Amino acid sequence: MRTTFDQATVRLYHLDSEAIGGAATTLLYGPLAEALQHAAQQPAEVQDGLFIATDNDVVAYLDLIGE
Repeated sequence: MRTTFDQATVRLYHLDSEAIGGAATTLLYGPLAEALQHAAQQPAEVQDGLFIATDNDVVAYLDLIGE
């Protein structure tokens, strides 16, 4: 992820691969620090499908936190 400062504006979304064609549901638009906190509060099965998008990159939440 190229943009890593805490106040970077990001989109936290869940990608449901079981839906036909996949469905992305936005959980939060806001600072990276807030998105990480919100993601950490989600159940493990939801965390598996979480992604964080900045204006120039997308990374899976679990990859970002090193799991």
